[in-house]
Amino acid sequence: MAAADSADAQAREGGGKPMLARHRAKQEAEAEAQGQPGAKSGHFPLSYKEGLSQWWAGISPAVTENHVLSFVPYLRQPPTHTQTGGKPASNDSSMKVDKSGGKEAQPVMTDKDTDPYGPRMWHSDLVPLSGKNRFLNEFSVERLEEETQNTLVMLHGYGAGLGFFYRQFEPLSRLAHWKLYALDMPGMGRSSRPPFNIKAKDREGKVNEAESWFVDALEEWRIKKKIDKMTLMGHSLGGYMAVCYALKYPGHLNKLILASPVGIPEDPYAVNEAMPTEAEANQLAAEFAESGAEGVGQPPSAGQKQPPPPRRPYSKWVTTLWDANISPFSIVRLAGPLGPRLVSGWTSRRFSHLPAEEAEALHDYSYSLFRQRGSGEYALAYILAPGAFARSPLIRRVQGVGRQYLDAAHSGPEPDGAAAASGKAGADVKRLRETGVPVVFYYGDHDWMDVKGGHDAEEKMAAEKRKAMECATEEEKRRENGDVKVRIVKKAGHHVYLDGADEFNEMVAEEMRDVKARQKRLEGAR
Repeated sequence: MAAADSADAQAREGGGKPMLARHRAKQEAEAEAQGQPGAKSGHFPLSYKEGLSQWWAGISPAVTENHVLSFVPYLRQPPTHTQTGGKPASNDSSMKVDKSGGKEAQPVMTDKDTDPYGPRMWHSDLVPLSGKNRFLNEFSVERLEEETQNTLVMLHGYGAGLGFFYRQFEPLSRLAHWKLYALDMPGMGRSSRPPFNIKAKDREGKVNEAESWFVDALEEWRIKKKIDKMTLMGHSLGGYMAVCYALKYPGHLNKLILASPVGIPEDPYAVNEAMPTEAEANQLAAEFAESGAEGVGQPPSAGQKQPPPPRRPYSKWVTTLWDANISPFSIVRLAGPLGPRLVSGWTSRRFSHLPAEEAEALHDYSYSLFRQRGSGEYALAYILAPGAFARSPLIRRVQGVGRQYLDAAHSGPEPDGAAAASGKAGADVKRLRETGVPVVFYYGDHDWMDVKGGHDAEEKMAAEKRKAMECATEEEKRRENGDVKVRIVKKAGHHVYLDGADEFNEMVAEEMRDVKARQKRLEGAR
């Protein structure tokens, strides 16, 4: 991308280290050939000088996202719109939407000569939503010369962006008749960053409003794209929101794929922890345990059981920082020239298993996103308590996935209860209800997210299925489609889609093929 090379040239002219991985790798190789010291190690591998250089260069999110996507096989020049993230963050504003001419990206076509799994069309777009300054950043892959019959939608985790799925785009788009979308969640990645404000006064209302802030945007996007049903895959916080979406907007999922989802187990301290005040929640960004816990986590030795997550009240200073929304992102923003060095402490551990160029590109991408103005991250203090346990645990609600009433307007991500069962249609009228949605959980074999949450959810959803089948009509039994399974990705931590990408992709492709098989069976059951 011309903008990336230009910014990198400026960094080199200023005497700093190149910001782009491909240029850094070349420079390091030249230094090694001349007998100069190699890469540094330690808690913060980036030196003060290198950090200052990266901060000064101010590589924009559009450039860093484009660089990450350049590692997608057969996609030599990825499309990247610059309607958002075209400029680095400034003190007064960031991530402004620029709809002027020349900012949109034209789709990139790969043909059969250069792409053995093509032809395919790759596109970067900014999708407008209702309201002021509300847009979702989108990247899609579509197979050409065949009809699109199914859609896979991918949601990233807290503070991340769609570029983190760069190892999924190519292999998963090989499947015939599928179209893939990856979205930046509202207020994160390169989606617009409108102010986040909570109007509810009670605890339940605040949680509901924070969750709905994300899932309402996803539903509006789905309607705009004219997608009737989709397979929804979410990682970590994206997995949490995928479950919330299934509860609030039933009838639009073929399958739910949850990659190390946060917020399933119940922790007594989390559900009883006081909610942050509105003043506290609007100060800075919410803490998330992933940034620290995963950095120190190690796989258990052979024959050793992995200890469960700690169940304890947190010290006062931890909860105060959490409820005051003091986070790694806010620290990065406040740190100025030290920000890139602080981020390198996390990225060097998180991406150490990746090829050097890819790890460097992800570091640049992460820093460019972390330094943007806070928005969606402010919701986290209302959703999670310290320790990344949910204030309204999904284990209390997950049984409603695939079992919601279709004629009811759901005000929030809650399972239908007795009130819904005796709703407007009257107790003597049979109401139309979902007949199950298949759900699969993925965890890494040394994941800091507790796999027991997945197994507990599996048990609870299986019990709900048995209950539904007891009073189901013959037609409902023929249309029954719900089941749950938990799968482990070997040699993977919390980021299962990166750590064990090949195995993870094979598992997801298997689930995508299963979607088509189920559709064929259900078509015959009509």
